[in-house]
Amino acid sequence: MRDGFVKVAAGTPKIRVADCDYNAGQIITLMKEAAAQGVKVLALPELCVTGYTCGDLFLQPTLLSGAERALERILEETRELDIVTALGLPIKCQNKLYNCAAVIQKGAILALTPKTYIPNYGEFYEARWFSTSLERRDGSARIGGCEFQLAGLPVQMAARPLIECGTVSGLVIGVEICEDLWAPVPPSVRLAAEGATLILNLSASDEVAGKADYRRSLVTGQSGRLCCAYVYADAGEGESSTDLVFAGHNMIAENGTLLAESRFSTGLTISEIDVQRLTYERRRMNTYAFPPSDGYIFSDYCKFEREETELTRPVSPTPFIPADESRRGERCEEILTIAALGLKKRMEHTNAPCAVVGLSGGLDSTLAILITAKAFDMQGKDRKRILAVTMPCFGTTKRTRSNAEILAQELGTDFLEVNIGKAVEQHFADIGQSMEDHSVAFENAQARERTQVLMDLANQRGGLVIGTGDLSELALGWATYNGDHMSMYAVNASIPKTLVRHLVDWEAERLGGRAGEVLRDILDTPVSPELLPPKDGQIAQITEDLVGPYELHDFYLYYAIRWGFPPHKVFRLACRAFEGRYDREILLKWLKNFYRRFFSQQFKRSCLPDGPKVGSVALSPRGDWRMPSDAVAKLWLDELEGL
Repeated sequence: MRDGFVKVAAGTPKIRVADCDYNAGQIITLMKEAAAQGVKVLALPELCVTGYTCGDLFLQPTLLSGAERALERILEETRELDIVTALGLPIKCQNKLYNCAAVIQKGAILALTPKTYIPNYGEFYEARWFSTSLERRDGSARIGGCEFQLAGLPVQMAARPLIECGTVSGLVIGVEICEDLWAPVPPSVRLAAEGATLILNLSASDEVAGKADYRRSLVTGQSGRLCCAYVYADAGEGESSTDLVFAGHNMIAENGTLLAESRFSTGLTISEIDVQRLTYERRRMNTYAFPPSDGYIFSDYCKFEREETELTRPVSPTPFIPADESRRGERCEEILTIAALGLKKRMEHTNAPCAVVGLSGGLDSTLAILITAKAFDMQGKDRKRILAVTMPCFGTTKRTRSNAEILAQELGTDFLEVNIGKAVEQHFADIGQSMEDHSVAFENAQARERTQVLMDLANQRGGLVIGTGDLSELALGWATYNGDHMSMYAVNASIPKTLVRHLVDWEAERLGGRAGEVLRDILDTPVSPELLPPKDGQIAQITEDLVGPYELHDFYLYYAIRWGFPPHKVFRLACRAFEGRYDREILLKWLKNFYRRFFSQQFKRSCLPDGPKVGSVALSPRGDWRMPSDAVAKLWLDELEGL
């Protein structure tokens, strides 16, 4: 349970309709199996103690007594288990019958809540047997204060119970039942507003063609709207097939993402939810605020024995890259279009007739000119008004210079070569910089000279200089202040390096031919600023040898900045995501480097040029990231030193 991870499960026992004792045995077996796998919270289907399809048998005292005895047996045989379990059964209260969820742990009933919305349409006739917990048409008053004995224990039925965990900060459990999710205002809305971070849904949803897609969208959508985890447990094999079939469609979702799913099976569907991530997101969203309401009852704390949660949920090593391969083209096109639309607007607003791009033959400038070409196509402008400028100097290799020229030809842009070697040498003479001194001044003078050339060419033509620096470089401060750090519009500003590579790869596949070939060669070229003289004609300065692998830094950036995870949690996730590729020492080395550079280089981000946001992480000082340039990294680095 460290770092806010809690293992949860949706379970579907194989039952027999109206055989409560048999069903109790199946439920006990499933609870013990879940507990053995480290599950802390388990949701079981609606009315699983009796079966959902009992029909008029629900009105029979024999069935109701059998259900109560079954619950008593379940409580007795699981009193040593740490697991919190929500299971469904019919409950008689004040001469009414309710479709209820009982939440139990260690032989105690923590909460008892009735179904709010009772369907009475199509194949569902629940209103024939069960009462609603709604007391008024607007749903503003619900049942409460109904106290009685159940399974030998005093209980209180409440339509809005919240179960707070005393050992996992931020874990608050709420429960709704099947149709409640389909209602215009599900109970989970108010439960989440009152603090629930985990919603359990006990369901018996029949299976018809196409319904699974709709059900899936409801569950994932609700978890996203409420910024919560949502565990949906569905009835399955064993329910009566008189008119309906139940498929055990179990799902676990978190903040709009489906973590685990099973269908046409019985047993457990398990994953881990991240409560820390959910509470961070709620703090971040100032729209996540509701007025306090009456009638919400907090039960006694549930408590868990502290133990390490083994992670089984997927942790992608490339969180910025679209995960759905079937929608890869759609997502890449969307990202490029967003970036191009931003540039299109800026060019229209400034009446700029042309754009100037420093084309080095590297990845970033390649993506920048691809976006620029798309923006010109949107405006119906001739691509010849795009000036691609290559500026060879001391570190430029034949390979990158050639690729830049070929790409410009294939895209149909204008092309200009400006050799800046003599200008930089004159500048070195002016300031007393030795050509043998390959220090930072030697490197940065070239970057600033290139920026000056681009700015002056843009001024000659009344155009805009298009920035090429990406989000990863901004995070690490891997840019020359007032050199490649500066432009008139920065189209790559919120695109991290791993995504830059992904987009260029997609464009290579889409364009094909000679354009595709040159893009492939650019992808195969080592990432380098080419500011030091080449060795034997090859690039001498490899960026990732100096600052670390960009795939690691992009991973760190996503979890440290987008989700605000503490360093030890970022490290833990990295160990899982990159297992077998990087050892712990390497991961820790570059994570320390990430925090050092991120804090020390904020001054460069404090004066960034405008650029479009295309994803969930951006570092614009006017938008997503407000940080003083003098903030100290000591707390974060101290935590890493203690690992």
